[in-house]
Amino acid sequence: MLCGLLLAVLVSAPPMLQAGIVRNVLQSVGLAKPDPPKVDPTTGAPVFPRSGFACCNLHADGKSINDGNYSRFPMIAAGTPVEVLSYDGRNEAAIRINGKPMRLIHDYGHEQESLDAWVNKVIVRVDPTPRINAYPSVVQTAIRAGRVTVGMTREQAIVAVGYPLTSENPSLDEPIWRVWRSSHGEYDLHFENNGRIGSVTGEPDVLSQVLYQPAR
Repeated sequence: MLCGLLLAVLVSAPPMLQAGIVRNVLQSVGLAKPDPPKVDPTTGAPVFPRSGFACCNLHADGKSINDGNYSRFPMIAAGTPVEVLSYDGRNEAAIRINGKPMRLIHDYGHEQESLDAWVNKVIVRVDPTPRINAYPSVVQTAIRAGRVTVGMTREQAIVAVGYPLTSENPSLDEPIWRVWRSSHGEYDLHFENNGRIGSVTGEPDVLSQVLYQPAR
C-alpha cells in the first residue's frame, strides 16, 4: 500500500518535486548521503581521510575510476569499503580500495557538478549491501553480474551500473538514460511511468554484455 502511494505521488508530481522524491529515495537506500561530509570549521575544506562504501558497481582500468564507469573494465562491487584520502586539483580524488591506491577522476561531468558532490554520490557512508540483499533475486543476480535487467527501478539500475553521466543525463527523472559500456558502446535505459526499466536498447554486441535476461 505504501509503495503504491509513493509511486502514485511520484508519477503525478511535477518535475522539480519528482527530483526531490528521487533524491530522497536514493538517500534512504544509501545511494546518496543525507548529510554533507565533515569540513574544517576554519577553512570549510573537506576533512580527510574519509571512510565509506562504493554506492554501486564501479569499474576500474587498473589505476583509476572515472565518471564514465565503463563496464568493460573489471568490477568493484557495490558495498566495497573505500577510503577517500584527498582531493587533487579540481577533478581528481585519491582513494584506497582493499589497500590499493587508486584515483577517482571526474572526467565528463565536472561542469555540471563539483568533484565533492560527485565523490559523495559514489562513495557513501551507508553500506548498500543490506538493501541489495533485500532486492528480488533476479535483480540481485543482475547486480552481482554488473548488468541491468527489465523491471529494475532507477535505484537498482544505479547500483548495477553506476550513475549515468551528468553531462548527458542532467536529471535522474528523465525517461531515458544514456549509459556507456565503453567510450563507443552506448546503450539506453528506457523507464516506464512506474519508474522501472521497460526496455534496454543498443547495438546487439553491447546489449549482450550489459543486459541480464533471466532464463524462461
